[in-house]
Formats: sequence, C-alpha cells, structure tokens
Amino acid sequence: MTFTAPSYDMIWGSHCLSFGPRTLIMGVLNVTPDSFSDGGRFFSPDKAIAQGIKLISDGADILDIGGESTRPYSDPVPAAEEIRRVVPIISELVKKTSIPISIDTNKAEVARAAIKSGAAIINDISALRMDGRMAAVAAETGVPVILMHMKETPKTMQMAPTYENLMEEVRAFLARAIAHAVKSGVDRSRIMIDPGIGFGKTTDHNLRLIGGLSKFQDLDCPILVGSSKKAFLRKLLANQDQTAPPADLPIVESATQASVAAAILNGAQVVRVHDVANTKITTRIIDAIKKATRDEP
Repeated sequence: MTFTAPSYDMIWGSHCLSFGPRTLIMGVLNVTPDSFSDGGRFFSPDKAIAQGIKLISDGADILDIGGESTRPYSDPVPAAEEIRRVVPIISELVKKTSIPISIDTNKAEVARAAIKSGAAIINDISALRMDGRMAAVAAETGVPVILMHMKETPKTMQMAPTYENLMEEVRAFLARAIAHAVKSGVDRSRIMIDPGIGFGKTTDHNLRLIGGLSKFQDLDCPILVGSSKKAFLRKLLANQDQTAPPADLPIVESATQASVAAAILNGAQVVRVHDVANTKITTRIIDAIKKATRDEP
C-alpha cells in the first residue's frame, strides 16, 4: 500500500518548490576531505564545482552543499574553515543554476555567509539547537529550514543509541523543533522535517523510520529523507564474516535506490542522495506507481 502525502508549495524570493506532484531530489555535494560517502573526491574547488554542475544537469531540484563531515564520531570544523570551503563553491554555482542551493551546516556564522553568497535554504542537522543564533539567521533572511532529528552529536550519536518509543520520540522532537522555529520567527510554510536516518539510530531504527514515515504527516511539513549510502544499508549487505561493502560500490547504490523507493512509498516528498541520475529513474517509476494508485477508481 502506498501513502499519499499532502501537497505543499514553498515560495520565497525567486524560488518555488512544489511538494506532492512528484518527488523532489536533493543532490549532495560534500566539500570535505573526510565524508563517509565520497572520501574527499570533491574537496578541491574545481572538482566541487564540476560535480555540482553534474548534479544539476542530472536533474537535482535542490543542491545541498556542506563543508563539515557529520559522519559518526567526527569532530567539528571551525566556522572560518567551513566558510572557506563552501562560499567560493556556492558563489560560483549560483551563477550556473536557478535551483535553490542549501547550506548543510549547524553554525549560524556559516549559514549567514552562505546565504550572502547565494544559498537559499538552511539544512541544519541539529534542528537549530547547536547554535542559538541559527533561528535568528533563518528568521531574518526568510529562507526555508530543514529541521532534522539527531540524538546527541555526530561525535557521540552512534554510541549505543536507545529509545523507549522510537516513532513517538522522533515525532515529539520534530514537533518541538517546529514550534521553536516558528516562535523564533521562521515562517511555518518554509519548514521541512527530516527524521535523521543514521543520526543516532541503529539499523532497526532506520528501517522502522523509513517504514513509518506516515506517522509524521500530521506535523504538516514536507518530509525529507536522507538514506543515501548510509552505514545501515552497508550493514544489511555485509557478507558472512560481517564485512560491509565500501560506500562507493555499485551494490551500495542499488541498496540506496531500494531505500529511496521505500521512503517515497511511505510519504517522503524529498530524497537527499549522492547519485541524482539513478534517483531520477527511481522517482519517475515510484511516482508513476503512486499516481496510478491514487487514480484507481
């Protein structure tokens, strides 16, 4: 059974995102030397810009640029270094596309510099919690925000995460995050939510969240899911000696597309991925199945 998520139009500045008619694709561009998924492949400015252009040409609806790895057990990067990494890339890519660029950061200083350079969305893994100034930046600039659930911090989040009631705890966290953002002056119509696949969750937690996305629909915000190449997929693919395949193998991309399909069928309206071209195929097919199901007499 497929779940039909509500439709939303998010309009700000020169941008408009329509959630509902088809699944939107957020392409990931990590300008880092140590991300789990691409191992610094796009750390140099020239390679980062070329990859950004490729993701756009492959059909990305949003381009998500980050200058700090938030993989499990990672250490934070100083704001000045994060700005040095992302601002030149954003400044160049906004000249080449009309799609919104999001800045993946939990630091207000980085968000402000990125927006000044042309970024149009804040994607904050801490849901505006790690930097008390972030909500004000979002409110003052009027850009949409993505509020993600994360247990603890990237450094500690995978140290035996436990929940008494996973779905209810994640839902309650997101409800509080929405209320805090709105109270801080963020327009409610410019909020997306993300259950935080891989951020303080076991494999079982991640699978249950993807399968239970419909339980977050009453929060009345578009739902984004980022499962691409995550460790839980690689663990599910582990061989008999429990060795998980590296993130860059084709089998992991196949697993990613399976998780993307499941997320869409359960209510995700945006999927955050590293391979936009493959995901474009997946979303086209799954969206067609959902439409046929809706149109069934």
